[in-house]
Amino acid sequence: MARRLPLPTETTPRVTNLQELGELVRSARARAQLRIDDAAAVSGVSSDLLSRLEHGRPVTSDKLLAVLSSLGLAVLMVDHVRASQIEMLLASKHAPENR
Repeated sequence: MARRLPLPTETTPRVTNLQELGELVRSARARAQLRIDDAAAVSGVSSDLLSRLEHGRPVTSDKLLAVLSSLGLAVLMVDHVRASQIEMLLASKHAPENR
């Protein structure tokens, strides 16, 4: 039986815990239409490690950065106030236009 790819989900760019980080990584993998073993190979990590990451379990920072980079994601660290401003800006760009 062929494995099915996960469906991309709507995620916020703000990550406050490992579960949210895992959901963001899984959604990025789904948008790239990569099976977990293919994404792991491209990232240079094991599929077990990628599965742990996607399920909100801790992984080392070097492996995390490798996965993020291979999926076209970046880390941007800002203070809480600036993060809220960025989220509001992103939300306004994705909101349907009033016509």
